[in-house]
Amino acid sequence: MTTVTTRHYHSIRSALLAHQELALIDVREEDPFAQEHPLFAANIPLSKLELEVYDRVPRRSTAITVYDNGEGLAAVAAQRLLALGYSDVAVLEGGLAGWRAAGGELFRDVNVPSKAFGELVESVRHTPSLAAEQVQALLDDNANVVVLDARRFDEYQTMSIPGGISVPGAELVLRVAELAPDPTTQVIVNCAGRTRSIIGTQSLVNAGIRNPVAALRNGTIGWTLAGQQLAHGQERRFTAVSDATRANAAQQAREVADRAGVVRIERAGLASWQAEAGRTTYLFDVRTPEEYSAGHLPGSRSVPGGQLVQETDHVASVRGARIVLVDDDGVRANMSASWLAQMGWQVAVLDGLGAADFSASGDWQAQVPALPAANEVDVQQLASWLAEDGTVVLDFTASANYVKRHIPGAHWAIRAQLAEALEHLPEARRYVLTCGSSLLARFAARDLQALTRTPVYLLEGGTARWIAAGQALESGETHLAVPRSDRYRRPYEGTDNPREAMQGYLDWEFGLIAQLERDGTHGFKVI
Repeated sequence: MTTVTTRHYHSIRSALLAHQELALIDVREEDPFAQEHPLFAANIPLSKLELEVYDRVPRRSTAITVYDNGEGLAAVAAQRLLALGYSDVAVLEGGLAGWRAAGGELFRDVNVPSKAFGELVESVRHTPSLAAEQVQALLDDNANVVVLDARRFDEYQTMSIPGGISVPGAELVLRVAELAPDPTTQVIVNCAGRTRSIIGTQSLVNAGIRNPVAALRNGTIGWTLAGQQLAHGQERRFTAVSDATRANAAQQAREVADRAGVVRIERAGLASWQAEAGRTTYLFDVRTPEEYSAGHLPGSRSVPGGQLVQETDHVASVRGARIVLVDDDGVRANMSASWLAQMGWQVAVLDGLGAADFSASGDWQAQVPALPAANEVDVQQLASWLAEDGTVVLDFTASANYVKRHIPGAHWAIRAQLAEALEHLPEARRYVLTCGSSLLARFAARDLQALTRTPVYLLEGGTARWIAAGQALESGETHLAVPRSDRYRRPYEGTDNPREAMQGYLDWEFGLIAQLERDGTHGFKVI
């Protein structure tokens, strides 16, 4: 086992202030991460490290610091990263407690850099907003108003403002002229909480659209707290735009990007950046997933622009790296880049592309290391075994997927907590492991076999194959081998959150600017 060095809070803080590249990785599950973490920490749970780290930290010589809160996960993660080819790996001295003891600020929730930045934008630019009661009154009066929901379509479908239209954030400047052609139409932008409402509204203001525009203050949370009813399952989406609309929006977006200091490069410049061994360059296509799938620049990753601005830490996990954005119209990339530049990123828009450059097709595929060997069984064999006693099925899918549906009798577990899970499992003649596709379960099978002499098998094709074969399923929290800590329950998602949790979330957002000031490493600059 290679000896791993430690890295102190002050070294990381100095690197952040000097805009040096670094990856500060919290290897706990998402829920404990969301309870408290440093501002620029990226959450890559030990359970999923091999499946995510190559794309999120693409340069193998990046200075990586991993940490936990005393669970012993960081030391394991460091060894795995070294085995994956990373050469500059350290453990945070003292872990999370060491960060706190050294005077480091700790933040709650997820995607905190983006959310804190959104609060700063509203504070500096006084982004216009309307209260839920005001918007409801406009709708009740059949006023000349359009409500644009800046979230992902699936979030919009879960709960939305009645009559609202799904227009994910990066699409707003491109689509608004077609959705509100009358310049007197009041445009209202909403999300579930505050950030995407603020950023979406300010995008339209920055682009100089003629319409009056306002954010729905506090989003669907504010709507709910006002005692107003949300719609569920709405299907309203943006439609295609004319060439004239697209050209005008491109000019507006370019002007905003220029004001923000966005860099312009072409294919040769991109190749030069990518050839630099000492720098990380991310290449993101910020159009819709459907457009990406139909044709994209080889080597680019699909990250729709609104989500990129909202969840930058989740895809660009190396703070101080360079980001290059791609689209085919000059709108989505420029608007997204304008925000990333204000968030302290060195960001460029790739110019000079033609239709022939978008030569690759299909969905984006994550990079993963060589897959470990496993003893596989098919659906029929597992079904036969389950008719007898002695077969224990372990499911490593996301807990929400497990609760929705799983193989009858399957026990849900977290890969990084296998030792704890084993203590809560019945005696087994054999273990069969699964997840949605069996990819994560394949890595878990290797880990489990190292802990037990009981034979370990992998379900070929995972639970998806089981479902496709028409086999029986069950739902609910029927057999949890460990607590459901893999996902933080966001107070702004779903429809059954307590009012106290929703109000508490808003109060937390209001306090983010003060936390930014105390932390002092953000480097944000609002235009």
